[in-house]
Amino acid sequence: MPAKKTILLIVVLIMIVGGIFYLESKKVGGSGEVTSDIINSMDETEKAKKYPRAKEIDPDYGFINSDGITVEELIGKKVILLDIWTYSCINCQRTLPYITGWYEKYKDQGLEIIGVHTPEFEFEKDYENVLAATKQFGVTYPVVLDNDYKTWNAYGNRYWPRKYIIDIDGFVVYDHIGEGAYAETEKVIQELLKERKERLGEDILVSEDILTPSDAERVDRTKPRSPEVYFGAWRNNSLGNGATKTKGVQIFEEPEGIKTHIQYFEGEWDIKQEYAENVGVGKIIFRYQGGKVFMVASSVEGVSMKVLVDGEEVGARAGSDVDENGEVYIQNEQLYRLIEDPDGWGEHTLELIPQGPGLQAFTFTFG
Repeated sequence: MPAKKTILLIVVLIMIVGGIFYLESKKVGGSGEVTSDIINSMDETEKAKKYPRAKEIDPDYGFINSDGITVEELIGKKVILLDIWTYSCINCQRTLPYITGWYEKYKDQGLEIIGVHTPEFEFEKDYENVLAATKQFGVTYPVVLDNDYKTWNAYGNRYWPRKYIIDIDGFVVYDHIGEGAYAETEKVIQELLKERKERLGEDILVSEDILTPSDAERVDRTKPRSPEVYFGAWRNNSLGNGATKTKGVQIFEEPEGIKTHIQYFEGEWDIKQEYAENVGVGKIIFRYQGGKVFMVASSVEGVSMKVLVDGEEVGARAGSDVDENGEVYIQNEQLYRLIEDPDGWGEHTLELIPQGPGLQAFTFTFG
């Protein structure tokens, strides 16, 4: 190889390696590299070079399970886990058995958890709705309502759920997006609690076993699943037989063909910003991939909705919110479990038939 090409290749390799190190230096700890040896060998000056400082939570819309709490008052006393969530999000719901379990396990060992409830939909801003959800899911740690996204934006967040762990010195030393990595996250909690114990000179025993909640919902991620689908004009990009991103009443005709991952309506529907509401007789049709189907929905007056799969009554595939008649009663503003297939993954055509007007359909999500 000519000398010039060799030199050029070496220069390129150096730049690539340098770029990798630079990008890695910008990552917040979250790959399992936080260990007691590393943490205990770092003073605050060294931590400040590696980790961002924690931001304060915004208290404007109040708290659940607390009269008020701040990050600042906990620094130097506790290890803090901030959990950004919203109650109708199935991904958030599936993390809660772990988070509530960690709170019960570690709250007397120096851990404080603060749930930051940042709403996706307007109804999730309602204090009573969030309060009911915390009771439903057994959340007993403090929850702050982040209705204006001030805490969300302070952390530069874009995802539900997201966990930030703050050490005793007030640095965000771990950051995890979405579900999963539960054992890794718990190990980080344990290491930071050991650091706290040594720092404060406390005679306590930090647990070293890993929590495996019996009520945690497992997800098979080896097979494809339909993406989340929105019904309102805000984000109804997958609407197959009408005008997308358009508010107002539309009359939908039965589609000639059904494509996977595309939503279809029949009948007269009023498309609002966040949801679609049937005016009279109507139907929702969706060909999905997955083993479970969840729907965020509500109804002011309450309405029953028939669930069909591949043109037949839902039967054994019925989710826990579907009754023995193959219907689900929609009223509360929440997530409803429509399909929980005992055979696991499959591709099927789902038909939802409201038995009267007033169904407000927000989203489909899949498991």
